[in-house]
Amino acid sequence: MRTAAGLTDGVARGVGRTALLVAAARAIETHRPDALARDPFAEHFVRAASASAGWPVRPAQVPGGDADPLWGRLGRYFALRTRVLDDHLLRSAHLGARQVVLLGAGLDCRAYRLDWPQGCVVYEVDTAAVLAFKQTVLDRLRATPVAERRTLAADLRDDWADALVSAGFDAAAPTAWLAEGLLLYLPAPAERRLVATVDRLSAADSTLAYEIKDLVESPRVRSGPVYTAARRRLGVDLLALFATGPRPDSAADLTSHGWTVTTRTPYDFTRRHGRGPLPEPNDALAANRWIFAAASRDARGPVPPPRPVAPASDVSGPGKPPVP
Repeated sequence: MRTAAGLTDGVARGVGRTALLVAAARAIETHRPDALARDPFAEHFVRAASASAGWPVRPAQVPGGDADPLWGRLGRYFALRTRVLDDHLLRSAHLGARQVVLLGAGLDCRAYRLDWPQGCVVYEVDTAAVLAFKQTVLDRLRATPVAERRTLAADLRDDWADALVSAGFDAAAPTAWLAEGLLLYLPAPAERRLVATVDRLSAADSTLAYEIKDLVESPRVRSGPVYTAARRRLGVDLLALFATGPRPDSAADLTSHGWTVTTRTPYDFTRRHGRGPLPEPNDALAANRWIFAAASRDARGPVPPPRPVAPASDVSGPGKPPVP
């Protein structure tokens, strides 16, 4: 019988460890009275991995509260990002996209915790090790997904399109794609291939959301408390994990292929929701941008209108999903 403790290598090192970091942030946020997003599964992943078993999973376990650069500031950033991308995906689904592809799905449980319209299929693409650890914890919890869930073990630096199609993906149907916290870690050629693959597999009315850093951070920012705390306290060297060298302009590439692209800062959504991180001097979050793209119907030809659905119910916070 598999145990979570025996499968932690894939999430205990390198980029996999960042999945535990995000899970801990979501767990803490879940227990806040003003939570931006709630993920009741997150703390179970944190506790199941020996590398993170001692990390906080509740606000009361964070010394200094929101003033803590790691679990306060960076944690609330991950919570805000979760909420915004939850809303984006739900809005896309309620506008007719019945396929959702989570590229680098990590330990997020959107297939379980969001109120998906009937008929949605959620594809989770990640490494075999991450998916195996995740499944073992979910099995132990006897969790049941809200939408049909299909997992696909793949290295997103390589070709994964054929495997996705073999898993039942329909390139002729609108899709909501998400690359949350992924492109920061991919080499530039891999990012170009991934974005080109998404473009090739996207029917009209598909959407894509992803995160980038739009400038090279100064040495003062890189020696700041967010990066330092993650490295010293958790053994997560984010700067060493980020891809180096010039980055592609994926937004421009998508625009040239007929996508409508909108760029936002995290602080746009802090103001919208009234919660989340605020700018500060030598800010490790100042370079972060969230990109929202929609495949143009004019560029890709007409598609049948989406089936009418009931209004979205937002289980991760009050109100209907906002438009990015």
